[in-house]
Amino acid sequence: MYPFLRLATEFFLFRKAPPLTVAEVHVSRHTCMPWDLDPWVELNNGRTLTLYDLGRVPFGARVGMHRVLGREGWGMTVAGSTVRYRRRVRAFDRVEMRTRCIGWDSRFLYIEQSMWRHDECTSHVLIRSAVTSANGIVAPVRLIEALGTDPVSPVLPGWVTAWIEADAQRPWPPERGTAAA
Repeated sequence: MYPFLRLATEFFLFRKAPPLTVAEVHVSRHTCMPWDLDPWVELNNGRTLTLYDLGRVPFGARVGMHRVLGREGWGMTVAGSTVRYRRRVRAFDRVEMRTRCIGWDSRFLYIEQSMWRHDECTSHVLIRSAVTSANGIVAPVRLIEALGTDPVSPVLPGWVTAWIEADAQRPWPPERGTAAA
């Protein structure tokens, strides 16, 4: 089940936090709970992505994205991601999460997030996010302009552009494959 109570807690904790610009870093702290664990008694890879939601959604609120999305009748969705897992997170470990928007192109916003235990990075994710409307994808520059931010994206790092280029080579829809007997 989605952790709606934890999400509500994040909104409560940051309700009076100062606003951020799109390029600034939102820092939040989270605890790995027993229900976040996999059979190997560490943070489940899928739950890791859910915890990243708990950093990304309040980041959007602090930046002012939610206000603009609501006013325009737009939504926001994850349109792709790549994750690197490097260190185990176990029950009751506390992690610090860092969330920031590193830029955009003609279709997507690119949001970088990382989890840290002490001074060691446990995982890192790049989220490709789309602003959506009833008519399809909205150019992210429209959201950025509505936030009062310079519409020119920061230069995306080489590793991000390499991922975008590699992902563009991926077939869609994928092959169905064959069912095992």
